[in-house]
Amino acid sequence: METESEPYVRLATLRQLHQVMADMNTARSLADTLQTVADGVVTGLGYELACVNLVRPDGDLVVAAFSGNSAAEALITGRVGSRASWDRRLAMGEQWGDLVFISHTEGWVLDDDDVPQWYTDGPAPRFEDEWHPSDRLFAPMYSAGGPGGSGELLGVLSVDRPRNGRRPGAWGREALQVYAFQAAIAISNARLRANMQRALVRLEREQQALRASEESFRQAFEYAPSGMAIAEMGGDQHGRILRTNDALCRLLGRPASAMRRYSFSDLVHPEDIGTLLRTSAEGGRAELRLGRRDGTYVWVSLRNSVVADAADGPRFLLTHVEDIEERKRRELHLAHRASHDSLTGLPNSAELRSRLSARLCRRPQSAGELESLDAAYGHPAYGAGHGFDFAPGSAAYDGYDHHVHTVAPENDRDDGTKGLAVLFCDLDGFKSINDRFGHNAGDAVLIEVARRLSNGVRDGDTVARLGGDEFVILADGLGRADAQDLAVRLRNEIIQPIRAEGRAVRVGASFGIGWAHCGMTADEVLKSADERMYVEKRSRPKQHRRAG
Repeated sequence: METESEPYVRLATLRQLHQVMADMNTARSLADTLQTVADGVVTGLGYELACVNLVRPDGDLVVAAFSGNSAAEALITGRVGSRASWDRRLAMGEQWGDLVFISHTEGWVLDDDDVPQWYTDGPAPRFEDEWHPSDRLFAPMYSAGGPGGSGELLGVLSVDRPRNGRRPGAWGREALQVYAFQAAIAISNARLRANMQRALVRLEREQQALRASEESFRQAFEYAPSGMAIAEMGGDQHGRILRTNDALCRLLGRPASAMRRYSFSDLVHPEDIGTLLRTSAEGGRAELRLGRRDGTYVWVSLRNSVVADAADGPRFLLTHVEDIEERKRRELHLAHRASHDSLTGLPNSAELRSRLSARLCRRPQSAGELESLDAAYGHPAYGAGHGFDFAPGSAAYDGYDHHVHTVAPENDRDDGTKGLAVLFCDLDGFKSINDRFGHNAGDAVLIEVARRLSNGVRDGDTVARLGGDEFVILADGLGRADAQDLAVRLRNEIIQPIRAEGRAVRVGASFGIGWAHCGMTADEVLKSADERMYVEKRSRPKQHRRAG
């Protein structure tokens, strides 16, 4: 079972992974891009060694970049391995999705072939999943289309010696696949930018070079695997699209004639218009959504550069549009896995605390701070348990009263106050199901309880699994009677028979109702609801019920 610390570790790794991916797309040259790719494996993915083997025009692979060991880098950088030897490597071992893992038990047959390689020292593995010094892990990089489509092999990432000493698990493998996918895009983009820059240099030197390179530019534009567009720059028609290539038309499902009626500001998702406007014309880059003809949106990486029609002629905006829908989908999937329970799909403990904390502002820390705030605003700044972090420069300091305070009923009767109710739910009799029928039956019960809780609340309410057989519901806008009614309805749903492992079982449920208000921490709110739940349990007469 996943520990509570693992989601935080994954989120930290994911943030670092996003950063190294962004660095790949800002490198100034192909060589810088390749080195950034190798360095990113070491700094972002947790491996001690990484090598980028790049496919040459003749098909063989050259060691183009190395990271993690300066001695090994000097030894093998620039050396070439034949394509046949690489094809042999990629066809053997275990297939981990798009990755290839070759265990030391069969990789010894590769020790004497012509592929440049290095050797690491270390003890033999003590555990089944421990990394052996002679284990090999490869991440092939393909152009658009991937290994199962029309994409061609661009190169292979070789990684070695994970810092934790173990073979990567499912999350680590998926992270490496996503990284290799993005690295292939960055290398393709770097090559394309290099070709474009060389063409532009020739265009600026002389008229004859301009005419000679126009055809090269046209082919690079028309036949580029990713979307390209030329737009007006300056004047009343600034940003209007003048020309697009087939790849962009296919991506957006719009004919070239229709594209000329738009600018990118007409096509961008309304939520991303600010991102587009903040993108500078020269060298600007943004990730945003563009509208398709069918009304859907696709995530793209948009990069701008400026080209001139002649030496001193009008300037145009050259926009490179790369489809990143798959990468965004994987990023969102990784983020969801880090913030949600893997068994039930509900928000996990970390996500629950994050959502709860977002509703609560902090109370002033001292009487002096409270008095100074009262004097500054001419009225009490703190009352009924509400307060702000009033540090200069904070949102509360700059925009007092913009925050809608979270309030709670003040006593045990329903006084009409509507607040944020926190229902702490603990299953009764769940342990006996696990003991008698096994963990598969227990898991089936938890999944069904999660489903019933989710169906029993309103849209916008949060149902989270805190851990084990404990669940928490956040329901806003409820009075005390409303919260009690909700707890009764949910309990009545839970106690209905549940099919688990071919038999009907029953569990009970105890609910504790707490209330969140500004000035409390998320942990204080959860503790209050938990304590009320145990008070309810002690106050009920003991019942003896069999699990099935």
